[in-house]
Amino acid sequence: MPNIPTRRSPGRTVLVVAASVAGLLAAGCSAPGSSTDTAAPAATGATGTLSSPPTCGDQPVKLKGYFETGFPLPKELSTEFTKQFPNVTFDIREDQFAVITQNAPRVLADDPPDLMRLPQVSELAKEGLLKNLDPYAKAFGWDQWPESQLAQMRVAEDGSRGSGPLYAQGLNFSLTGVFYNKDLAARIGMTQPPATLDELDSALAKAKAAGMVPINQFNGGATGGLAFPLQQLMASFGEVGPINDWIFQKKGASIDTPNNLKAAQHLQKWIDAGYFADDINSQDYAAMMSRFIGGKALFIFDGDWESGNLDKQMAGKAGFFLMPPATAGGKQAAMSAPLTFGISARAANADCAAFFLNWAATNQKAREIGVTVGGSHPMGPADAYMPPVKEGTVTAATLEAGAKVGKDNGSMDFIANATGAIYAKSWTPNLQKMVGRQQTPEGLLSTVQKDYETQVRN
Repeated sequence: MPNIPTRRSPGRTVLVVAASVAGLLAAGCSAPGSSTDTAAPAATGATGTLSSPPTCGDQPVKLKGYFETGFPLPKELSTEFTKQFPNVTFDIREDQFAVITQNAPRVLADDPPDLMRLPQVSELAKEGLLKNLDPYAKAFGWDQWPESQLAQMRVAEDGSRGSGPLYAQGLNFSLTGVFYNKDLAARIGMTQPPATLDELDSALAKAKAAGMVPINQFNGGATGGLAFPLQQLMASFGEVGPINDWIFQKKGASIDTPNNLKAAQHLQKWIDAGYFADDINSQDYAAMMSRFIGGKALFIFDGDWESGNLDKQMAGKAGFFLMPPATAGGKQAAMSAPLTFGISARAANADCAAFFLNWAATNQKAREIGVTVGGSHPMGPADAYMPPVKEGTVTAATLEAGAKVGKDNGSMDFIANATGAIYAKSWTPNLQKMVGRQQTPEGLLSTVQKDYETQVRN
């Protein structure tokens, strides 16, 4: 998911790829489309400068990509990029997010792609598998963008995130919240999004009493979708700072806190009340989306990568809101992170791959695709072109929500991104056990924390 979780997240039905336009190859640099640095950089960062921003040249280039399956945005971007730069074509391999998570170290080492959807950055950077993008950041001017866009993709020498060299770039900047079916909401008297957690609880109870499925959430296989409502409940009960510290592997950080326990207990109440579909533990992401679009559930917890899809499939019938705070007037937060792509340390066409990433953030047509297809805010300079969005659409609602989260400083990375294995091997099985009454909220947090400490040490 995202790394976010991110379309994003496991099994999502919308794909996102980005690209970007820049300047001229430095005189005397490597041949068009080739990398300026074929050696794997150390985790702490191969340094260097580029006299001018690289391009893809004018000779044939085939960019090798390893992308997340089920999302149209990356393909739409790659298609448009080839239209603008006909000498560049794409050789794309796709896998589900959970598979990419498991395969990432091996693929980067043995079959290095030029562009790869990254599940988690810190361990891959520490192992020297990702290219240090700082020289590109300086050449293209990424270091002049709002730092909040890039902080989550920086890795320090000790493996903590938020500072240090840049090891990835985003195709866009996504956020998560709650989508709802407007027709079903009207049937229970919900005329506007809940303003507090109590109001959301009331809507869930009314939906259950009316015979609806209040929440249809995927939680099957290796991707526990209950991590979405759990983390949003964490932000309802507490501040996002400690959550980000844990995800970024800050020293002494813990997920096992009193506020997070309240969140896990609240999630357990929802499970016990029957607010989720009965088959949640066997349901994948595609099934969740199909049922929601088919009018079979009031709510889903998901990300803005679905905005464009829902504007087409449920035109005028879907809405979106940020998770409400536990108390009236509280700040609202959301998982908000770049759709992370990296360049292998051994990429054959690193310069062209970096040019594509810059194109995705700065080219007008690419930014239009990012909004209309991806439903998310593009990366790039603060004053960059933003395409107009029709009022009343889901896309308009998610973009407005993103602006609010930014104003409230409420952005969180996804708890699934804390380590490379924490999602598939700890969050997911323990959340599935909670549904099966084989795990408690207290046990969930303490087990995940122990697993996290082991994984960080190793």
